Amino acid sequence: MTYQATIVNVMIASPSDVAQERRLVRDVIGDWNAVHTEDKKVVLMPVGWESHSSPHMGQRPQEVINNQILAKCDLLIAAFWTRIGSPTGEAPSGTVEEIEEHIKTGKPAMLYFSSAPVHPDSVDNEQYSALKKFKNECRQKGLVEEYESVTEFREKLTRQLAQTINRNFSPIRSEESEGAELSHLPGSEVTLTEGAKELLFEAAQDETGVIMRLGTMEGTHVQTNSREFSDLGDPRSEAKWRAAVDELHGGNLIEDRGGKGEVFFMTNKGYEVVEKLESTT
Repeated sequence: MTYQATIVNVMIASPSDVAQERRLVRDVIGDWNAVHTEDKKVVLMPVGWESHSSPHMGQRPQEVINNQILAKCDLLIAAFWTRIGSPTGEAPSGTVEEIEEHIKTGKPAMLYFSSAPVHPDSVDNEQYSALKKFKNECRQKGLVEEYESVTEFREKLTRQLAQTINRNFSPIRSEESEGAELSHLPGSEVTLTEGAKELLFEAAQDETGVIMRLGTMEGTHVQTNSREFSDLGDPRSEAKWRAAVDELHGGNLIEDRGGKGEVFFMTNKGYEVVEKLESTT
């Protein structure tokens, strides 16, 4: 089936020490598309200098990237760890220049800073000092989010990307799809997709209150209360239920006690949300 959709170009900006985060941004965007594109008629298009720039003479390299790529982007996602990047002549680094130029246009930007442990000998003190200065400047503007692991990064980005799309690109959403997809809990800030709500209700019926998310050769299993949610081999189904787990975890409705992103336990808040949702249905 064919249908018209609006393209939202998403710039992925980062120095060289967060390659894993760059891949995860593309994964999260892919998951969002698999779950939401058909209903919202929106496609998120990941964009990066490595895949979208072409040779051009007569301008600064960063200026070429700004003109060829950045100017066409609607949203920017950036990640940092210990490095800020190489100076461009106009800014402390290419990533910083991209962020500053993007924000000037009034477009949304999502900035993430890692606090993951690092071996001291591998840190460039000059780079790290410049990064801390930039981070403090961003914090004063309210642009900072932090994470301690790539698992936490993925969970936060999954939740916050959905919020950013809803908040900034709402004119291109259909009212029909909004009503079908979201469940809001009166008297609280909890808003769940139907998938997350269904998974939470099922987990509340499980004797141990456990949700399993396991990656195997078959695909990603999402299970609770003796029920398999994923249609193994169906990328959209697997993406939907991976995102549902991340959504519940990001909302503190389930907790990952082992820290491996595989076994999640219902929290007291999770049970309370189920009770309140049941009382309103």
